Amino acid sequence: MSIEIPLFYGNLICFTPIDREKDPEIESHWTHDPEYMRMVSLAPARPLAPSGVKKKYEAIEKAAEEGKNSFYFAVRTVPREGVESRLAGFVLIDWIEWNNGVGNVSLGIGDPKDRCHGYGTEALNMVLRYAFFELNLFRLTAIVPEYNQAALRLFHKAGFVEEVRQRQALSRDGRRWDLIHLGILRQEME
Repeated sequence: MSIEIPLFYGNLICFTPIDREKDPEIESHWTHDPEYMRMVSLAPARPLAPSGVKKKYEAIEKAAEEGKNSFYFAVRTVPREGVESRLAGFVLIDWIEWNNGVGNVSLGIGDPKDRCHGYGTEALNMVLRYAFFELNLFRLTAIVPEYNQAALRLFHKAGFVEEVRQRQALSRDGRRWDLIHLGILRQEME
């Protein structure tokens, strides 16, 4: 990778820290969308007030500082002439085992109007470059429910391969779903 390639800026989006003043209100609205919640989390969906989102951010920042094994970025649109940057989603590298050079990656684009515009693709490509060439990780895993076909396409397009399928590991809406573990190695990214 070339040193000239920006780590935190793409053509469509950029990675930034959490904005504790503005972001909780925006993400609170996303948590009221059960479809979004079920795509980004395996936990039961539940809406959060902005104060609940602030507590979540505090926990993320505390875990990153104490454990030194997770990196969370807000995904924002790149500002354009006359249009301010705004929060569009998140990317997270966590469960890093430094001695093995492995970690887990997840991402989400919050507002349905922001999906299918290339933000997720660019965010995933940027976080892969960051993980492999800045953090010097060797391998990343993504865990995706079988019903999240858009995420499966996104990860496959980026070079991830299905490694494990936990049959009927997830229960949603009276149905059992597989949980799919995808992986990518650094040399597959290169």
